[in-house]
Amino acid sequence: MSEQSLPEPALDVPIVFVDLETTGGSTSEHRITEVGVVEVGPAGVSRWSTLVDPQQSIPSFIQQLTGITNAMVRGAPTFDEIAPALFERLNGKLFIAHNASFDRGFLRGEFRRAGLAFDPDVLCTVRLSRALFPAEKRHGLDALVERHGLVPSDRHRALADADLIWQFWQRLHGLVPLDVLRGQIERTTRRYRLAGDITEDLLDTAPAGCGVYAFYGEGDFPLYVGRSVRVRQRLRSHLTGERRSSKDIRLAQQVRRVEWRATGGELGAMLAEAQWIATLRPGHNRLPRVTKSDPADAPWPFQGPVVFEEREEASQARAFHVVDRWRYVGHAPSLAQAAELYASSFAGSFELSTYRILQSHLARGLRVMPLSVSSDAPASSLA
Repeated sequence: MSEQSLPEPALDVPIVFVDLETTGGSTSEHRITEVGVVEVGPAGVSRWSTLVDPQQSIPSFIQQLTGITNAMVRGAPTFDEIAPALFERLNGKLFIAHNASFDRGFLRGEFRRAGLAFDPDVLCTVRLSRALFPAEKRHGLDALVERHGLVPSDRHRALADADLIWQFWQRLHGLVPLDVLRGQIERTTRRYRLAGDITEDLLDTAPAGCGVYAFYGEGDFPLYVGRSVRVRQRLRSHLTGERRSSKDIRLAQQVRRVEWRATGGELGAMLAEAQWIATLRPGHNRLPRVTKSDPADAPWPFQGPVVFEEREEASQARAFHVVDRWRYVGHAPSLAQAAELYASSFAGSFELSTYRILQSHLARGLRVMPLSVSSDAPASSLA
């Protein structure tokens, strides 16, 4: 299919088909040796490529694979030198590549070193091919060339391989009904362009383990509170995941800010989540129903504040959770710090959610102890 005879496109946004050659597979250790871009937009199709001086030696087996030698890149521009123009060429366009995480990862690392934040929405044609042709076992570029009659000009060179991806894209328009193609593109595209001040770098700082998180929209309006045993992964699933529900997609479109808190364990996450929901009353959470049998207050069965310990499964870090008069105070990494936390807290009111959660866990043998006991005293099961 020629570029001139391409039928109605599956996307009406500017797109770039990108391929890189590198000195190896590690984004932290290796560097780019060649960039190839096929840009498709309202003005038509344009192609651009350049060799890049990686400022390190190219291993001999990669020289044999790509044909790019140390002599060829000597005197070529460094990535820092091409970064502004390349960023301008790619920015704001859907980034399409084969095994796209590889190409995106290298470019993101190089742009970061050049002082630029590169977070395009990404469509991987390996995953798109798997989604459209699930009966096929192979989805590498060589398999696509053979299966779809693509015409390679120079395999393992950046622009030639970027052009193969563009050829595959054109073939799809003749092989797959347009509505099916559009649906799979939407489901397969990873949305990295996040709203407000949320970036991939920001998400990298979220807790890897247990915690709670809150999304805020325009005017800092609370949208949603959630908990997870892997907060960082859950946030990415909400905001950039490929298999998001329509509800998640609608929510992500409204998000402008996110905050989180590590909780040191699953029960701590349950308590903190319920507390945040009761305090923030976010629009996308269902508030717990209050029944006639629920107390407006309840006697506290202990002499004073109590503490219970959790160990986070992944890190084995200890967390001591403080509760007083059915109010969750928070957690600390030691009993001494838990006492300090309680001493600096304010006197709060009865929390129905904390009452419900703890009553259930106390009935199952949750071990609590008075906050004032020494760290080497045995815990007792109190109900």
